[in-house]
Amino acid sequence: MFGSGGASLWHATLPAEQQVARGALGGDVVADVAIAGGGYTGLWTAYALKRADPSLRVVVCEREVVGFGASGRNGGWCSALFAGRREATARRHGRDGVVAMQRAMFATLDEIERVVVEEGIECDWARGGTVQVATLPAHLARLRQEVDDHRAWGFGADDYRELPPADATALIGCRPNLGALFTPHCAAIHPAKLVQGLARALERLGVTIYEHTPVRAIESGRLRTTRGDVRAEIVVRATEAFSAELPGLRRAIAPVYSLMIATEPLPDAFWADARLETRPTFADFRHMIIYGQRTADDRFAFGGRGTPYHFGSRVRPEFDLDPRVFDALHATLRSLFPSLGDAAVTHRWGGAVGVTRDWYPSVGYDRTTGIAWAGGYVGDGVSTTNLAGRTIADLVLGHASDLARLPWVGHRSPRWEPEPFRYLGVNLARKLVESIDRAEVAGRDPKWRTRAVSRLVG
Repeated sequence: MFGSGGASLWHATLPAEQQVARGALGGDVVADVAIAGGGYTGLWTAYALKRADPSLRVVVCEREVVGFGASGRNGGWCSALFAGRREATARRHGRDGVVAMQRAMFATLDEIERVVVEEGIECDWARGGTVQVATLPAHLARLRQEVDDHRAWGFGADDYRELPPADATALIGCRPNLGALFTPHCAAIHPAKLVQGLARALERLGVTIYEHTPVRAIESGRLRTTRGDVRAEIVVRATEAFSAELPGLRRAIAPVYSLMIATEPLPDAFWADARLETRPTFADFRHMIIYGQRTADDRFAFGGRGTPYHFGSRVRPEFDLDPRVFDALHATLRSLFPSLGDAAVTHRWGGAVGVTRDWYPSVGYDRTTGIAWAGGYVGDGVSTTNLAGRTIADLVLGHASDLARLPWVGHRSPRWEPEPFRYLGVNLARKLVESIDRAEVAGRDPKWRTRAVSRLVG
């Protein structure tokens, strides 16, 4: 069901009572709101709309099962990260726009926690923040640069602070540890439990969810599926990386793969050295992104990028597997935590995240067509999707809220280059990023590579 690589750790460890089989659409239906996509974006949008107006008839159509895509495969970081660069936001919306966007992300974490508690969603929620470790001198320089940048935008030590080596080591026992950047604005979660808990909450509210119902086209007033049409005044595209497979959107989103591994549950003696007692999510300052968490059952769930972009923005189950990347992730994890030793890796999986040409997410609603959308989270969607859903609800219902005025509302990213230029450019940038990290490990200056990557990705 979850691709040729088998289920993610999250799907594999979903309790039996949370595994709900939902039927497919059985023919044409009529609703007030039709949502394409049963991941976080679609579910949070349905939740916000139904809470705001319980009379709305809301239908969600999902090609596979809820949480099949990135929503059930991610690293479990419910964070305040927003993919759009602050400088880009400031150019269009000024300093106030930057601050408003980030503060909205901070508040989104509170909002998700409120819903988790209110709806009784058991998703292994642990609000331990994020610790980003410097393991090389070059990393330490970037750490301090990031702290300075946060301060320049007006964010103080309550939001981001540098930890000296002793304090950093008390939080995360990786090797080496030259210090860290810490933010409290993150919770570690079990992603599939959150998806299923949210879906059940929606069904209690009267939302209809159809699984195994592929959407073939999104049109004004209608979702066209392989099992019938859903006619509705409001239509929502919540398909993220899979948007590239819809008509007219091939160059709107580039599906870029991120892969993960999970270890067997590890003993108390290991965690006495590795720490992470409060389950902060963790990363370091290398350019090729890595991300991890200590799970509620004492495993490592650890992931990273590095997989090739596939020609024509294709998304295929076999792309979830790349032994080279899995081996590299395992080697990286053991280098950070040498005492991991020969602990078994029990799960290997992957999935695509949606990347726009300017690496900037967007949310919007076209009142003339009745079509709303959100996506392009660049891998930072676990919490951003909640903000998207609440924003779509305000836009659709005509609420002149602060959310409806945030900088990402109505943003239109440029289209990706046509093939083969997209394929060549994205994969060249990936290779250059890998070479930057290798150069820093060797103590060399990667300056020209850094400039080249900046030109490629804009």
